[in-house]
Amino acid sequence: MKVSRSGYYEWLKRIPSKREENNKILELKIKEIFEEHEERAGSTKIHEYLLSEGLKVSRNRVAKIMRKLELRSKTIKKYRVITTDSNHNFPVADNLLNRQFKVDEPNKVLVSDITYVRTAVSWAYLTVFIDLFSRLVVGWAVSSTLSTDAVLTALNRAIKSRKLSAGTIIHSDRGSQYASHAFRELMERNGFKQSMSRKGNCWDNAVAESFFKIYKSEMANHCKFTDQNDVLHETFDYIECYYNRKRRHGTLGYLTPVEFERHFNKKTA
Repeated sequence: MKVSRSGYYEWLKRIPSKREENNKILELKIKEIFEEHEERAGSTKIHEYLLSEGLKVSRNRVAKIMRKLELRSKTIKKYRVITTDSNHNFPVADNLLNRQFKVDEPNKVLVSDITYVRTAVSWAYLTVFIDLFSRLVVGWAVSSTLSTDAVLTALNRAIKSRKLSAGTIIHSDRGSQYASHAFRELMERNGFKQSMSRKGNCWDNAVAESFFKIYKSEMANHCKFTDQNDVLHETFDYIECYYNRKRRHGTLGYLTPVEFERHFNKKTA
């Protein structure tokens, strides 16, 4: 190793500096958080977790330690399947949302979309309804086809879990599932207001698109699903146990969706 005997013994006797001791503690804590979040959190999120636990440290220092430990958050693998069929003769709703993604209270606006997941035997499809106020996924369903039934199931779950009232805006793209008679009847029966993106404009539904990017980069793209049932179980664990309750969001002041709603409820109680 080209180290002298005297130098080696001097190194053994040297007392570690306070900075070195702190780095060792930080390394262990950062690795613990990284593993707890199943390699999904980058330096920015881990920095926020450390601050929430009372550890004062800069984000640059966290990033430096993560590079040293070779801890890198999961990244997305790109592929694309068309899930929106806007070539239909159903009525199309106006864009009531108009990219107003900041909402002042829960249950006022939900956004919805459908994405795809590859399994060993076929494609599986995930439909979600997200509350714009807290980014909480309030209703979702996994299906084997792009049928309207899955969208109805996901919305009914949102209605049941949130007790949505008349006047709630439901925004989606112009897909045939959302324009269908069955979906519009469910909307009318509950007094909801329907809103749709402009044709071919994904930015009009950016929050739902962002969720799917996170869902795939943090979980789905790193799983080898055997079938639809496998997708269902893994998605339940990701959405209900991790995304809604453990994953901190920059747009929510680095609170989780559940924490964000809890803080709101305390203020308005």
